[in-house]
Amino acid sequence: MSTYLTILGFNSAIPTINSSPTAQFLEMEERSFLIDCGEGTQVQLRKAKAKFSRINHIFISHLHGDHCFGLPGLIASFRLLGRETPLHVYGPKGIKKMLETIFTITETHRGFEVVYHELDKDYSEKIYEDNRVEVFTIPLDHRIYCNGYLFKEKPKERHLNMQEISKYKEIETCDYHNIKAGKDFVLSDGYVLKNEILTTDPLPPVSYAFCSDTRYLENVIPVVKNATVLYHESTFLHDLKEMADYTGHTTAMEAAMIARKAEVGKLILGHFSNRYADLTVFTDEARTIFPNTFLPKALEPVKI
Repeated sequence: MSTYLTILGFNSAIPTINSSPTAQFLEMEERSFLIDCGEGTQVQLRKAKAKFSRINHIFISHLHGDHCFGLPGLIASFRLLGRETPLHVYGPKGIKKMLETIFTITETHRGFEVVYHELDKDYSEKIYEDNRVEVFTIPLDHRIYCNGYLFKEKPKERHLNMQEISKYKEIETCDYHNIKAGKDFVLSDGYVLKNEILTTDPLPPVSYAFCSDTRYLENVIPVVKNATVLYHESTFLHDLKEMADYTGHTTAMEAAMIARKAEVGKLILGHFSNRYADLTVFTDEARTIFPNTFLPKALEPVKI
């Protein structure tokens, strides 16, 4: 199962006619994750033809409105769509109080459980795991408590070499699981068939790192090291570094420096200030440091 990222919105602060605040839809190993939920996210999800019922885990980086104001409306829509399964919401401490206050005042009755996972650590921690995927926090440096998130596939099972396996009648279908798990097969005469003969290498696991609002922070480098794709905010160009530091943001050049030092495969920039009409200036600046840098394309699924 391939991993696909659909960027629903990537501009900073204020929605515009042609762009939306931060929100991303990540499909990894048949799981559907929503990352941040700025205003208008559910409309963008519909444009992307995403299935609302498949979203069971939502990750919010911080409680600034352009990253979370779409969440109450999305949860209310889940109820109207007849949702019954629990919804897990990960975000800074205070997200439960924010949402439950809104639901209480508006008398929004859900009909399903919202499970809150409130975060307050200043170090990276594993916050989600199943048999295929792990998710870690990426502590950031913004004006308020903020995390990015690292999504990692677990190592995949090896592929069966059926051309070789078919030579041995002793190998039955019930043995395939152990062989895919990397185990050798012992024939009845004691001869050991090495696993590397019976299988081929699986596709390497991929990882996706989402770095939301933050000042330049080298502490993220070991966390996102060798990520297949890194999304990193770049609100300003480097000539406005002083403003970036003051407002708790990163420049395009600084995002590229993180990507280069972390040796990631690909860098996607985002969270651009509305002062810039032509966004190619961001890739022009970043590619001087990290050539494999790209602009986001809203609603276009990108294979990771």
